[in-house]
Amino acid sequence: MKLTAHFGPIAPGVYVWQPDGGAAWGLANCGVIRAGGEALIVDTPYTPALTDAFLAAAREVIGAGTPLDRVVVTHANGDHTWGSQQLPGAEIIATQAALEHQCVEPTPGQLHALVHDSDPDQPLGWYFRRHFGAFDFSGITVLPPTTTFTGRQELSVGGTPVVLYEAGPAHTVGDLFVHLPEQRVVFAGDLVFAGDHPSHWAGPLELISAACRRILDLEPEWIVPGHGPLLTPDGLRKHLGYLDNLAAQARLLHGQGRTAPEAARLLIEEDRYPGLGLPERLAISLSTEFRHLDGNRTVPELLLPMEHAARIARDRAVSAEHTGQPDADRTTAPEAIPIQTS
Repeated sequence: MKLTAHFGPIAPGVYVWQPDGGAAWGLANCGVIRAGGEALIVDTPYTPALTDAFLAAAREVIGAGTPLDRVVVTHANGDHTWGSQQLPGAEIIATQAALEHQCVEPTPGQLHALVHDSDPDQPLGWYFRRHFGAFDFSGITVLPPTTTFTGRQELSVGGTPVVLYEAGPAHTVGDLFVHLPEQRVVFAGDLVFAGDHPSHWAGPLELISAACRRILDLEPEWIVPGHGPLLTPDGLRKHLGYLDNLAAQARLLHGQGRTAPEAARLLIEEDRYPGLGLPERLAISLSTEFRHLDGNRTVPELLLPMEHAARIARDRAVSAEHTGQPDADRTTAPEAIPIQTS
């Protein structure tokens, strides 16, 4: 499946790189802020090839004389950070918690092994090949942040104010969002997903909802989610309603003694959240929420909720095959994405 990425302005001096394709893992939105002969990158793509395509588009709009020497990392997941190695010597800015989280994040080598060395006949191996098999994770060196902060950090890009707000633990333990007050833009990272179900690893959901409300309080005109199309404030309010409803359903189903995978299957069967891709990711976010409801404060196991999601997705794919229905969640992520400027 051939995908494209669109790159263009959303406000004066603010550009967004948006890979096309719903129901996909790993295709993150990235940004460039340009002003007064300076530039700031917000997140980098998953692989060197994807990052080179993004940076080539960025250099066309910032000009040859403007260095790309600063990167803000919204959180430590690889699809937002691993491209930083394509900017050697750049300052990498993140929360202190994101730096600490990087130590437990799966490495490119581990992810490569999960894709290529796991059993393709088992749900987890099948799922990793399906959603990550087209990415080339070879030759990636994970660079740690060089500048960290807690709370709030103010930056300037050629005189344009940029404010970073720590928001974790939420999607991960080390989230931040980027506010451009003059342009009324917020880069939300994976605090916000659009079009697909989110996969939240740290939680609880009430903290993610609180971060979304903090973003709304800033009265932005545009919100750039970590994945999916741009949102207006009304779009973010709709997403906030989803988060609040999911939290209420989690409390109800947990109180009934359901497991997180059982709860996910029930919500999928009743089509509670129509129109969102990757419904199996409910098993991930609900595993996180149930862990909090249980009062479990240990470091979460990452592969177990992924396996729950994989089993749900495999069962849905088999059912669709038997009934002759299209597998709506089928996607293949490309390694080379042609850029369209819009």
